[in-house]
Amino acid sequence: MRKLGLIGGMSWVSTRTYYDCINRIVQRHRGPRSSAPMLIESLDFERIYKLQTSEDWKRGAQVLTDSARRLAEAGAQMIVIGANSMHKVFEDVQAGVDVPILHIAECVGKRMEQEGVRRAALIGTRNVMTESFYRRRLVAHGVDLLPPDMGNVEMLDSIIYDELMVGRATRGAERALKSMFTDLEKDGAEAVVLACTELEQVVDTDANVLPVFDCTRIHAEAAAEWIMGDE
Repeated sequence: MRKLGLIGGMSWVSTRTYYDCINRIVQRHRGPRSSAPMLIESLDFERIYKLQTSEDWKRGAQVLTDSARRLAEAGAQMIVIGANSMHKVFEDVQAGVDVPILHIAECVGKRMEQEGVRRAALIGTRNVMTESFYRRRLVAHGVDLLPPDMGNVEMLDSIIYDELMVGRATRGAERALKSMFTDLEKDGAEAVVLACTELEQVVDTDANVLPVFDCTRIHAEAAAEWIMGDE
């Protein structure tokens, strides 16, 4: 099997999900005693929390690039950035290392294209929902995205940063997401893209009013397939 490098800590909660999901897939396909060859660098999220200005993002890009280089030098043959929002600096980080980086939105876009989804709602942090760096990747796979509802943007930012990223999942957040999904269905969404690596804590991805494309799981599945040589 090939060795994967995971840039984690954004947050530690989602890093745990990546590690668990990847290893369960490898174990299922390679045998009960098999585990994934991985290198994980868990960053201090406080250093790159809620980047806003262009200078902030340059600093964030450098933090991730340095991490990617350390993983590559340690033997990682492919790298995964375990956060949707940090893919804003994907091109900068990829330019700084010789090994490929597996883009989360490309994995999700391919899955949606395979399943014939044509109209969906994208939910996550503010920059994922409102900026083009993520949305254009899905649109390139034929997915028409609903425009972001700014009320949802404000609520999701609060839930994600103040609750989920510190490992606190509340019933209030679960109810808010259920209500949001119902409204999105009324607005014409055929599916919801769960473009935040922590949202699976408060969203039942298997039993919902709309099909849910959980970016974390899809990304982890693609990483596991690559590790096993299936990609």
